[in-house]
Amino acid sequence: MSFRYQEIGNRLRAFRLASEMSADEIAKKLGISRTALYRFEKGELAKIETLESLSELLSVSVATLLGVGIEYIASAVAYFERLRQLEEHADHVVVLAGPLSYQLSSSNFDSILKQLLVESVPLDLPSRDKVLSDIRKILDILGQRRKIFKERRPTVVNLISGIELERLLRNGFVGKTQLPHAEHELRKELAREEVKHLVSLIESEPMGIQIGVVRDALPQTGFQIFRQPDRKVLTLSPFRLGENPNVRVGVAMITSATEALSLHENAVKEMWSTALKSGPAAEYMRSLLQSASEPVNETRSKTTRRR
Repeated sequence: MSFRYQEIGNRLRAFRLASEMSADEIAKKLGISRTALYRFEKGELAKIETLESLSELLSVSVATLLGVGIEYIASAVAYFERLRQLEEHADHVVVLAGPLSYQLSSSNFDSILKQLLVESVPLDLPSRDKVLSDIRKILDILGQRRKIFKERRPTVVNLISGIELERLLRNGFVGKTQLPHAEHELRKELAREEVKHLVSLIESEPMGIQIGVVRDALPQTGFQIFRQPDRKVLTLSPFRLGENPNVRVGVAMITSATEALSLHENAVKEMWSTALKSGPAAEYMRSLLQSASEPVNETRSKTTRRR
C-alpha cells in the first residue's frame, strides 16, 4: 500500500488545529521541536512511533492519520480544515449541503454567520468556552476557503432542496428558538436576501457554476465530491452552516473508496436529472420568495381556497 505523505501531513494539521493544544505543546509532549512538527505537516515522513504518539495525543486513530480506509472526523474544526485542503487541489466539486453552499453564498452571509454559530451554543453548555474557541477557528478556515475558491474558481455543481429553501425563508437564519420578534423578522429578511443572491447566480449563469433545485426531500446528511487531477474524494458530514447550524456534535467521514464514490455519483445523477435548472429554477425560487413575503393570514387563506 502506498501512502500520500502530503495527505498524512494535511490530516495531522487538521486534527492539530482541532485540538486544544498549541504546536509548541504538542511538540514538547512528543519530545521534538515545533519545526519538526511543521515538517511532518508538510509531508515529511515521520516514524511510526511518532505517529502513534500523535494519534494518542490528538485522539485519532493511526489508520485515519494514514488515510487507510475511511477518515472519521468528530471535530467540525478538523472537518472544515480538511475541506479547505481538498478544495485547494480540486478542479470540480459536487455539493449537497442543505439550503446553502458556503462557497456560493454572498459576502453578506459572513456578517451573520458568526452570530448564528455563537447563539447555537447553549449558555449552560459545560464545554461552551471550547466550542466558542472552535467557532473562531472555523470562521478563520472558512475565510481561507472563500479566498481559495475565488482564486481557483473550480467547477461547482450545487444541488439544493426546495423544501429546505422554503423552511429557511419561513424561519430565517436562526441559531436558537425564541428570538425577539424584531430580530426574527430581520433574520428572515437576511434569508430572503441570500435566496435572491442564489437567484441572481442562476440567472447570470457564471462560468463553471451549475445550480439545481430538487423539489422533494434530499438526504439529511450533506456530502461533497471533489475531483482532483489524480483522484476523487467523497466527504459526508453532519456539520452544517446557516439555518439551525451544527458545529458541535457529529461524525464526518472522508473516503476515496470506489464503491462509495460510485453510489454517491449515481445519486447525484438521479437528483440532477429531475432538478429544476436555469430559468425554471429561478422562477421556482422567486415563487418561494413571493410566498415567504406574504402575510401569514393571507397565505393561510390562499391555502384554504386551494383546498
